[in-house]
Amino acid sequence: MATDLFKGMQQGGHEHVVFCQDRDSGLRAIIAVHSTRLGPALGGVRMWPYASTDEALRDVLQLAEAMTYKAAVAGLPLGGGKAVIIGDPRRGKTERLLRAFGRAVESLGGRYLTAEDVGMTVADMEIVHKETKHVTGTSEKSGGSGAPSYLTAKGLFYAIETCMKELYGDPSVRNRTVAIQGVGKVGYQLAELLATADARLIIADTDAQRAMLARREFEAWRVEPDEILQVECDVFSPCALGGVFNRKTIPKLRCRAIAGAANNQVDRPADADRLAERRILYAPDYVVNSGGVINILVGLQGGRKGYDRAKAERLARRIPLTLLEVFRKARAQGISTARAADELAEARLREAGAKKMDGGARRAAPLRKRPVPTKARRKIA
Repeated sequence: MATDLFKGMQQGGHEHVVFCQDRDSGLRAIIAVHSTRLGPALGGVRMWPYASTDEALRDVLQLAEAMTYKAAVAGLPLGGGKAVIIGDPRRGKTERLLRAFGRAVESLGGRYLTAEDVGMTVADMEIVHKETKHVTGTSEKSGGSGAPSYLTAKGLFYAIETCMKELYGDPSVRNRTVAIQGVGKVGYQLAELLATADARLIIADTDAQRAMLARREFEAWRVEPDEILQVECDVFSPCALGGVFNRKTIPKLRCRAIAGAANNQVDRPADADRLAERRILYAPDYVVNSGGVINILVGLQGGRKGYDRAKAERLARRIPLTLLEVFRKARAQGISTARAADELAEARLREAGAKKMDGGARRAAPLRKRPVPTKARRKIA
């Protein structure tokens, strides 16, 4: 395992990986710090019943790297990290376990800032906060930024408007059809925003009860999870699983654009090219789902004054500007939008690295070309 771990770290450019265990609480966790070039490594902690330690390790390495690119392309003074706790959050989550995880975060001295992710809640972050100050996403009552899902959904809504402008010359979603795959924390709030703007909705979720609730609430058309990829729509919005788009699924798509909150949506780099070949406008996931990171950054900057919701909203308004830059770059260079987004992020990381070396007198080592992670069937918070 050690050889594979170092190989994975070298390939991804990760700075730090920590394995954590606590016998009394049953904690088994991995914390990955991908980059601190732009600032402390921010990334949520997810609790998930991984089939193996190797699966958990692959997930945390991929997600930490994606967080670096997300913060960089959004122009935020943050690095990228992630943590995973191996276990079923419905059965294995206890205060003792969460506090043990908090102590593990504290031991890194601020290199890694944790936050809410899959299987975790704001209340859980409050418990983690008892053991470390390096935690974000606590409740607004305690000075934190609260759950990031609303701002993630709001940024995603802005991105969908941007896609409509790019395709049709009009940003309005009125009478446009949006298919949402997954109506959890982000997907449900996105559906609410779209319904309020008079969009037509098609929804699917593996949780039948949640899907029925969204269908009634938003007068949406509900389809089965295995049907949602093939529905005819203006925008397909994956808000549950990553790894959705591959050589088998892409030919089945009947959408004009893709803009969703799920992480690592394309299975391989070639799949982003396949989307472009089909003239499907792809809004890269880490560009359009950065509202949650923005939410957390504003909470961190609030200090004693607390969370500034108006400021968070203003920063989220920058997401369409970044997305337009990605679209322009892709057109000008004849590359996929995924590659264009990576190049924007890598340019900012190189600039930051150069400034850190001898006051900018020497160039930082060039970054590798980032491949899109494979087998990335990842849920989001």
